[in-house]
Amino acid sequence: MLFPYHRLASIGQRLADAAIIYVSLLLACYLYSAEWGGVYIIAGLLAALTFHTFGEMNGLYRSWRGSARREESLNALLCWLLVLPVLLLAAFVTKTTEGYSRVVTLGWFAGVPIALVAWRFLVRFMLSGVRSAGQNARTVAIVGVTPVGFRLMHHLVDDPAHGIRFAGFYDDRDAGRGDQLDPKCHKVGNLQQLLDDAKAGRLDIVYIALPLRAERRISNVIRGLSDTTASVHMAADMVMFDLMHGRWGAVADVPVVSIYDSPFDGAGGLVKRLEDIVLSSVILALIALPMLCIALAVKLTSKGPVLFVQRRYGLGGRPISVLKFRTMTVTEDGPNIVQASRADTRVTQLGAFLRRHSLDELPQFFNVLSGSMSVVGPRPHAVAHNELYRSRIHGYMLRHKVKPGITGWAQVNGWRGETDTDEKMQRRIEHDLYYINNWTLRWDLKIVFLTVFGASVKQNAY
Repeated sequence: MLFPYHRLASIGQRLADAAIIYVSLLLACYLYSAEWGGVYIIAGLLAALTFHTFGEMNGLYRSWRGSARREESLNALLCWLLVLPVLLLAAFVTKTTEGYSRVVTLGWFAGVPIALVAWRFLVRFMLSGVRSAGQNARTVAIVGVTPVGFRLMHHLVDDPAHGIRFAGFYDDRDAGRGDQLDPKCHKVGNLQQLLDDAKAGRLDIVYIALPLRAERRISNVIRGLSDTTASVHMAADMVMFDLMHGRWGAVADVPVVSIYDSPFDGAGGLVKRLEDIVLSSVILALIALPMLCIALAVKLTSKGPVLFVQRRYGLGGRPISVLKFRTMTVTEDGPNIVQASRADTRVTQLGAFLRRHSLDELPQFFNVLSGSMSVVGPRPHAVAHNELYRSRIHGYMLRHKVKPGITGWAQVNGWRGETDTDEKMQRRIEHDLYYINNWTLRWDLKIVFLTVFGASVKQNAY
């Protein structure tokens, strides 16, 4: 049985990653006949340490049992991509760039991700074979014939490679209720039978999926399972609360559950800020000349300032000043602002082109670099529109739990432009909240890609 040693396996995975990074550099030097010396030793150690740090921050070394193979591999690739700017910055600061061979460095940078992914696929392949054969498996029981219990069951047992032996459901209530919820319902017995099976060592993990209102029954089950060696988890159905990035935590010794929270508290915020700094710096360097040309064109084709500054809500609902190239003959920023519509007479001829291709948003990369905005996030609305829709759209202000973005999940799905009906704004907010609740760095990069090359982002752009 391998599963009691999952902590040891996690340590082994860390050591394997460090070895892959270090040995890959050594192999690159050997193949190119480069002299193995101090600069390469330091680079290898720094890379391994930095990769481990980002791996811890992104949950790379957690248990991936029950997760798709590609999720772990993409997580590893993301961590390695974050290592590269750290190494380049360290070499620049220490003035040691001339000590590294470009061929060796490029070969190392390209070889490590291939080795990391190949190693993980090999490990998962071996574990899948072992688990499919019935080894390294855990016997799981679910307390409560409930919808959340059935969702949990399907997630755990649909793939044999997860190594889960499902013992069945335990519930004191009507035996026929499970057949109404799911034809695959397999009720083993009542709660007393659960305690007997757990005490006999026939259950490794117990998930309690009873409704939260059944406080007394939950308490009795937990108290009874304290006399067993089974691991016990609470699978509370919190859907009724419309959780946003909900998670369990503690204040001193008091357990608490987050109902509305931000994914960017703690390590997530550091990763997000690093992403913004790197992307905005690179993009500003690339668009400096085009921005200068646009600024001259705006100035020469219509009267008024080149830049339009408008107050909008930022992180925490605090007003920020958002920069845009002026695309209209007016610069409205007050309690009553009319959104741009199709064939709007206020939009200049050049402004229509800029808005259609989102070029008027380019100065907002300065907002990103200064920290008031993010590259990816919910688009900021004018203060007047916020005050209008916060009373109409449920959860509207929750989009301000994160920094506003230049582009977002709503925009790449076509939900941009004029919101002349509450339904359109509702759809935009749904996409914004879905992004906040499911944020990953990989998803941010996908949104950036779709913003540049996707077709939906140009819908309703006027």
